[in-house]
Order: sequence, then structure tokens, then C-alpha cells
Amino acid sequence: MTQEKLAFEAGISRNYVSLLELNQKSPTVDVWLRICDALDVSAAGMIKRVQRKR
Repeated sequence: MTQEKLAFEAGISRNYVSLLELNQKSPTVDVWLRICDALDVSAAGMIKRVQRKR
């Protein structure tokens, strides 16, 4: 998924998505949940994916 599509689906700016990817910003819980919805991943599923990468 492109940054543009994710931003549109989550209702945030493409620039903000870029800052999140670069770890220069941290999302609010609301934004994080909207990103999960946009990616069609549950919040629990997202946490599991992050934990596996560590």
C-alpha cells in the first residue's frame, strides 16, 4: 500500500505517514487504530507483528 493510499484510508496526511515510518512521530491511539483499520489488521494483530520484528 502506498503512503498516499494509507493516508487517505486512515484520514491522515501522507507527510504524517512518512514521519511515522521514519520514527520521527508517534501516533495517537486514535490514529493508530485508524491505521490498523486501513490496513485491515486488528489492533492485537498489529501488536503481534511488531513484537515479532523485535
